[in-house]
Amino acid sequence: MSMNSEGRPTTPNAVTTDEHKYESFSGHVGLRLAEPLIFEIGSKDRTGVDVEEVEGFVSNLGALERTGGTGCPGLAEPDVVRHYTRLSRRNYGIDMGVFPLGSCTMKHNPRLNEKMARLPGFGDIHPLQPQSTVQGALGLMEELSHWLMELTGMPAVALSPKAGAHGELCGIMAIRKALEARGDAREVILCPESAHGTNPATAAFCGYKVKSIPGKANGRVDIEALKAALDDTVAAVMVTNPNTCGLFEDEVREIADAIHAAGALFYCDGANFNAIVGKARPGDLGVDAMHINLHKTFSTPHGGGGPGSGPVVFSDRLKDHVPLPYVVKTADGLSFKEHLDGDNDPSFGRLVAFHGQMGMYVRALSYMLSHGVDGCRQASEDAVLNANYIKACLDDLMTVSFEGPCMHEVLFDDEFLKGTGVTTLDFAKAMIDEGYHPMTMYFPLVVHGAMLVEPTESESKYNLDQFIRSMRGLATAAKAGETNRFIGAPYFAPWKRLDETQAARNPVLRWSPEAEAAE
Repeated sequence: MSMNSEGRPTTPNAVTTDEHKYESFSGHVGLRLAEPLIFEIGSKDRTGVDVEEVEGFVSNLGALERTGGTGCPGLAEPDVVRHYTRLSRRNYGIDMGVFPLGSCTMKHNPRLNEKMARLPGFGDIHPLQPQSTVQGALGLMEELSHWLMELTGMPAVALSPKAGAHGELCGIMAIRKALEARGDAREVILCPESAHGTNPATAAFCGYKVKSIPGKANGRVDIEALKAALDDTVAAVMVTNPNTCGLFEDEVREIADAIHAAGALFYCDGANFNAIVGKARPGDLGVDAMHINLHKTFSTPHGGGGPGSGPVVFSDRLKDHVPLPYVVKTADGLSFKEHLDGDNDPSFGRLVAFHGQMGMYVRALSYMLSHGVDGCRQASEDAVLNANYIKACLDDLMTVSFEGPCMHEVLFDDEFLKGTGVTTLDFAKAMIDEGYHPMTMYFPLVVHGAMLVEPTESESKYNLDQFIRSMRGLATAAKAGETNRFIGAPYFAPWKRLDETQAARNPVLRWSPEAEAAE
């Protein structure tokens, strides 16, 4: 085994498919401790807190008073701390290493943003507080709105949507309101075949029929097919730009002109705005509505079901139809407009009960102000540079799906694995043994065995080079016939290859002693 200058093995975790000759009595592997469910280690007869019975206490809950236990496990305080600390060491995140999920932008979250989000007046306000007591928060929301409109070249914005898909819903509802206002009943929305799955889902949810538009061999929208599908039944076209193949729709102005000439409206999926901030403004490209995933473009936390934020910007064609509530200036300061001004109010109505995620607004504005316009532009440039660097370093061993430069993510397919017995899933699982979260697999659907890699601007050349070396090593091993290295991977993760199909179709969501005993 080769050693480095510090006397450490250069390959301390060389992949092997041999079974261990013995298992530890504890179930631990070295200092990587085994961790059962908290229900398995808890007991009803112990707890970290002793609460004495209160003499003379009479409950006023009546029939609502609990008569049995809560079913929660009882643990001593150190057991609770150790349990969750051990779990945290098994949770891979952006603070652990490269997170190359394509189209998801798992980027570094600067700690400055977190500090600002916890400032008194931001981190401790309540949605039912009098608006006179939250003027600073409303001012921040107004400032964020200004910069979102400035960066997109759009005259209006709704901050209230809670995520990208919610933003799509907001945009399509505004489009429907605009069409209704002009007495134009249209029933079809066009979606390119490379669209995010939420696009056709949103259109269908709003009652529209969805018609798919094919792509060209270069991975972009077939504009001739799009033009042929445009008629007086089409309400809108939903296009992702940069698109899900990691490419910029270079005919976007012609697409917008064709859409508007047909009396329809242009919805842009802004999930990939991270690639063009400071470089191109969607409003200048003819877009009428676009959601912005703050967690993808402006670094706020991503994943785990929230907290999310998906503001939507609107063109002049739609600015009067933005949803309630939104911030307005009055003689007494800033406040929310929360109610329609009669039946003739052009807004499509109230989208949410409360306005949105305050912490997300603070983080996003902190990111913008700390970077400045030039810094935001450089972030986009670096994201595109990093993706193209990965592409250039791997295209001799892996199959790049489309020729030419990519944007902020590079798309590979499984052609280079043909005849090896290794699938995209096997390759991705082997990446876990290398210490990397797998890239996005099998998406977009227009490419067979897709592997979508997005490094973002956050990764240094040092980290990219390590990632590239691992990817080249895996590709070489697959082509050399080292199939066993892949088909059982991951070998070094706390949990080995799982039956993902069964986990998705028959998830076990509740632990019970009976189920544990049966197992």
